[in-house]
Amino acid sequence: MSSRDRPMAGWTDGDLPGNVSLGRGSCISGPDAFKRFFSKCDVALSLGDRSRADGVKFAIGPQGHVAIGHDCYLNDCILLAEQNITIGNYVMIGWNTTVSDSDFHPIAPAERISDAIALSPRAEGRARPKALCQSVFIGDNVFIGPACTLLKGVTIGDGAYVEAGSVIAHSVPANAHVRGNPAVIVSVDLTK
Repeated sequence: MSSRDRPMAGWTDGDLPGNVSLGRGSCISGPDAFKRFFSKCDVALSLGDRSRADGVKFAIGPQGHVAIGHDCYLNDCILLAEQNITIGNYVMIGWNTTVSDSDFHPIAPAERISDAIALSPRAEGRARPKALCQSVFIGDNVFIGPACTLLKGVTIGDGAYVEAGSVIAHSVPANAHVRGNPAVIVSVDLTK
């Protein structure tokens, strides 16, 4: 491998989990990047060429998968994947943003109680109820500002602009500008 093909400073090929694939010139940095990385998938995390994940935390469950395209920059965000998160090319994601494909707990009150019992020290092997998972897709040329939250099942269309602090509970069309909690469409650029 030539120096041009090696990842930049940060996690190196020898330090990465075996099921992580870095593209040419890509880099993952930060001490806690893989603290909650439990995926058993053959390729659980992939970064395309020239993408950087600085301070990103990859909390990926046993069946989870995250694919990040080329020429992306992710800064101090959290990717929580029990199923699948797909991020396109030329995407920027700001600090303190969370992208999650699951609620990680049941929503119904009785199942929440059952889940709390299963997680308690006296659970004695009791299984947790299943939580709903739905893949998250982020298109190409998307900007997601700092302190945003993207919830399960959303698609962010190509060219979308998500303002800081927005909570995305529903899909965002291509070339839309959204903001708020819950996020609403401010404008759509029909010229693109």
